[in-house]
Amino acid sequence: MSEDNTLAPLLRRIADALDRLAPPPARSAGLDVADAFVWNAESGTLEPVPEVARVDLPLLKGIDRLRDILLDNTRRFARGLPANNALLWGARGMGKSSLVKAAHAAVNAETPGSLILIEIHREDIESLPRLMGLVRGQARRCVIFCDDLSFDRDDTSYKSLKAVLEGGIEGRPRNVIFYATSNRRHLMPRDMMENERSTAINPSEAVEEKVSLSDRFGLWLGFHNCSQEEFLAMVEGYAAHYGLKIDAQTLHAEAIEWAATRGSRSGRVAWQFIQDLAGRLGQTLD
Repeated sequence: MSEDNTLAPLLRRIADALDRLAPPPARSAGLDVADAFVWNAESGTLEPVPEVARVDLPLLKGIDRLRDILLDNTRRFARGLPANNALLWGARGMGKSSLVKAAHAAVNAETPGSLILIEIHREDIESLPRLMGLVRGQARRCVIFCDDLSFDRDDTSYKSLKAVLEGGIEGRPRNVIFYATSNRRHLMPRDMMENERSTAINPSEAVEEKVSLSDRFGLWLGFHNCSQEEFLAMVEGYAAHYGLKIDAQTLHAEAIEWAATRGSRSGRVAWQFIQDLAGRLGQTLD
C-alpha cells in the first residue's frame, strides 16, 4: 500500500474533526425580529437592538424647522414615495443624532413596523456595499445611519460611500435611505481642502472630487448653536416631562450657571444639567 493511500483516511478524519470544532458561520438576525440593528462588519451580520437609546421627538427644542423637514422626508420614504439621503451637520450637541432616532421612532409609532434603523460605524463605511447587498430586496424599508461621519487626510473610504449612495452600477436599493451626522458640512476638514487647493495640479478638480461627496445628500440640514432662550426652553421641556420639582426662577438660574461653567449652550448641555438636577432632587428620569 502506498504512503498516499495510508495518509488519505487520516487526513479526512482530521478535516472532519476540524469541521466539527469550527463555529457555524454567523447568520444575521431576520429583519422582522426588531426595528433597529447595528451592523457588525467583521462578521457581516446585523445585531438586533431591543431598545434604542433615544429622546422623544417633542423634547427636541430649538430645531423645529429641521425636525419637520427630516420627519416629512422619513414619512415619505416609509410610504414608498421618493425621498432623499440626508446629511445633518453643524454644532456639537444640538440633537443631530437624536433627531434621526426620534424621527425613526415617530414614523414607526404612526405606522408600526414600517421602518428599520440600521447603524453603521464610521470605521466600517468601506463595508457599506456589503450591507446594501444584504438588505436589497427585503420587504421592510431601511434607514442606514452613520453618526459623526467625517474623513481625514489620506482616507479614501469616502469613494466607497460616493459610489454606493448614487454612482454605483446597481444604484441605491429602493428600500434603503442613508442618513449621516457630521460636524463638517463637506465631511472633510477645512485644512485638508485648503491643502488640496495649494498642492494639486488642478486645485479645483481635486477639491470638487471631495466636495461632491456631500452633494450625494439631497438634504443638508444645518444645526447651529442655540440662544439662551432656546437653551432654557430645552431645560423647561425636560423638567416638565420628567416632573422635576423645582420652580421656574430657580430652574433658569441654575441652568444658566451650568451653561456658563461649560462654556456652551446646547441640547446635550441641557440634558446633562437635567441629569445633575434630578440627582440632586433625588428623582429618577424614567
